[in-house]
Amino acid sequence: MTGARARGAGQRPGPELICPAGTPAALRTAVAAGADAVYCGFNDETNARNFPGLNFSRDEMARAVRHARERGVRLLLAVNTFPRAGAFELWTRAVDDAARLGVDAVILADLGLLNYAAHRHPDLRLHLSVQAAAANADAIRFYAETFGVKRVVLPRVLSVEEIAAINDAVACETEVFVFGGLCVMAEGRCSLSSYATGRSPNMNGVCSPASHVAYREEGEELVARLGDFTIDRVPRGAPAPYPTLCKGAFAAGGYRGHVFEDPASLDAATLIPQLADAGVAALKIEGRQRSRAYIEAVVGSFRRAIDAHAAGRPLPAGDLRRLSEGQSATTGAYRKTWR
Repeated sequence: MTGARARGAGQRPGPELICPAGTPAALRTAVAAGADAVYCGFNDETNARNFPGLNFSRDEMARAVRHARERGVRLLLAVNTFPRAGAFELWTRAVDDAARLGVDAVILADLGLLNYAAHRHPDLRLHLSVQAAAANADAIRFYAETFGVKRVVLPRVLSVEEIAAINDAVACETEVFVFGGLCVMAEGRCSLSSYATGRSPNMNGVCSPASHVAYREEGEELVARLGDFTIDRVPRGAPAPYPTLCKGAFAAGGYRGHVFEDPASLDAATLIPQLADAGVAALKIEGRQRSRAYIEAVVGSFRRAIDAHAAGRPLPAGDLRRLSEGQSATTGAYRKTWR
């Protein structure tokens, strides 16, 4: 099995490189740096990166679609939050606008919204968001057979061997994250942040909102808090990670540390050959809230690595550690180093 089942004539060999864009400028940067496809969202709560100053108006999205298409790049629209009760029309309007603007695929998580899109816009290509947390062949077959989903973004809790087994069992394409923020909870179940702040990542598009983050000094320690909860303590002068509940420190039985590993970013560049052999159709970079400099560096590095692998050359040396959380990186569950 290869990782290129969805590729059309004239496209580069190997898995697709899927790149983030939080602004029109970032989209242009991703396209120029070598993206095969760019994913972005409207500037409202229908997408899971609903931060001030980010995302696209309808007019900006129309221009983005034209810009990408003229350069042979696909545009994927994330409508990947779960609709609020009584406000379903905001999400259906996003799907309607996606179809009207001619995006290449829409990324959805909610069952009702998938049903709406499948029936109202049968020609619109559907991708299943990582927020749906479809982590086994039976779940993926359900989405593919019920709604016609063509690709599933897999949660970041699977090993390479587990991904290969899924691809052997399903006809649906799979996409995996290879760089950026590493959520160590099953995606789509971010209830802890909602409990602490009243803002849910998969309802409001905000994980650990800055308005609820506070740092204070206690003795010789710097304490990081989210709402009413202490998330971490570090020695005075040491780097303090941003307080997200899933990466908080815990003390139990005389041990103090993190449940999985210290806060770090995902970097699976060295696993490109294994992921391609496992049948992955696309490799995804996280970071719609990141700068153009970040986009240019990360997309360019992964473009060179994917092209080298496709040509049978050794992977080029690349060091993106300076762009990683805490300037440290991990392969996460792909090698099952923390589970």
